[in-house]
Amino acid sequence: MSITTAIKSIQDIMRKDVGVDGDAQRIGQLVWMLFLKVFDDRETEWELFDDDYRSPLPESYRWRNWAADAEGMTGDELMSFVDNELFPTLQSLGDDGGELRPVARVIRGVFEDAYNYMKSGQLLRQVLNKIQESVDFNKAQERHAFGDMYEQLLRDLQNAGNAGEFYTPRPVTEFMVRMVDPQLHEKVMDPACGTGGFLTCTIEHKRRRHVKTPEDEAVLQASVFGVEKKPLPHLLATTNMILHGIEVPSQIRHDNTLARPLISWGPGERVDCIVANPPFGGMEEDGIEGNFPAAFRTRETADLFMVLIMHLLKSGGRAAVVLPDGFLFGEGIKSRIKEKLLTECNLHTVVRLPNGVFNPYTGIKTNLLFFTKGEPTREVWFYEHPYPAGVKNYSKTRPMRIEEFATEEAWWGDRQETPQAWKVGIDEIRARHWNLDCKNPHVGEQVSHDPDELLAEYRQMQAEIAALQGQLKAALAEALER
Repeated sequence: MSITTAIKSIQDIMRKDVGVDGDAQRIGQLVWMLFLKVFDDRETEWELFDDDYRSPLPESYRWRNWAADAEGMTGDELMSFVDNELFPTLQSLGDDGGELRPVARVIRGVFEDAYNYMKSGQLLRQVLNKIQESVDFNKAQERHAFGDMYEQLLRDLQNAGNAGEFYTPRPVTEFMVRMVDPQLHEKVMDPACGTGGFLTCTIEHKRRRHVKTPEDEAVLQASVFGVEKKPLPHLLATTNMILHGIEVPSQIRHDNTLARPLISWGPGERVDCIVANPPFGGMEEDGIEGNFPAAFRTRETADLFMVLIMHLLKSGGRAAVVLPDGFLFGEGIKSRIKEKLLTECNLHTVVRLPNGVFNPYTGIKTNLLFFTKGEPTREVWFYEHPYPAGVKNYSKTRPMRIEEFATEEAWWGDRQETPQAWKVGIDEIRARHWNLDCKNPHVGEQVSHDPDELLAEYRQMQAEIAALQGQLKAALAEALER
């Protein structure tokens, strides 16, 4: 049975369980079990190469000793073990006062916010048996198949409603990482890493181009950093790192990067490269904006992340960021952020993506901004990414493909004006009050009548109106207190 078939049958078993409600819970349930199975397979590998290896898990809580035996615990006994022993133990690793090894800290972090939704011990046993018989991470071909299955899981998560914000299409992440081209020793960060797509692309990019020795691999292992505030994507990201050979993914933190005062990020925490797709259209909780300078205070998540990303880059550091059209033409605080971007960084390229790249999650048009910190912008090149021949929109059955970016890559190093590419000088952008919504001069004005696109634009405008109302309310409240 293929891994993808096994995953489908596991989800069918879970549908019979009264405790599991909806795709997001099914995926959350499945992933903590997959994490323990994948970790156990990695431990088998480490034990082969290191006679002194000792597991960070107490013996009876290792997958091999409670889950692997098809005839093992089931029913009420299994439920009692999982709910009353396994979870409390993994959530409190290190509470006995002993030294907490980095790998144990990772496991504890994963389980602090994981949850066992299943209520039937018999159904749980069936799921464990399916995982045991279908997942062997130590077989090379299965490891590859597992990567494909993982991508499918992320797509399922994307379709489970608003959870789609955690997933950026693979061709987009791959193109962005290729153009930023992180070198072996360079620190790469994603401050809103979701399920870890940009970081796994970075790992693959560095391995393919730079890793020749075990010492190189050790440098790579210590060079990627991510932060994710929501529990399920953090668990997915941690498992994703282990799947991609990061032995102790302790640099994937469960936290909100925006919850820390901007001024407290010291020079030692600056990084060489940032690749990110910060959640857009979202609002941060009250008080988060107080971590930022007064000129940039807003509750809009993507705007705050742009300020943070500029701050976190070293001088000469490079970034690629996904942002919606609303950022390009937005005024007020957005204009101030763009002024800072264009005066402190060289925004050398904006790739304008067509509608539907993020379908079915959102129809909002998005852009890829590429910039280098430390020198002001003199001109911005815009590149309008066209649909492939014969395609009018992307869909589940016809998603974007990495081959589509070949024309951008060929154009990247030797820039010329083409029907897709044009440049705009900084004086013109300043005269436009930092509006970066520069239309392609080679194409006549186009009015969209696509209902999905119009609805997406309406939602974006509504989000911006809500943000302005929030700012106005806060300003009035502050004025009345004086």
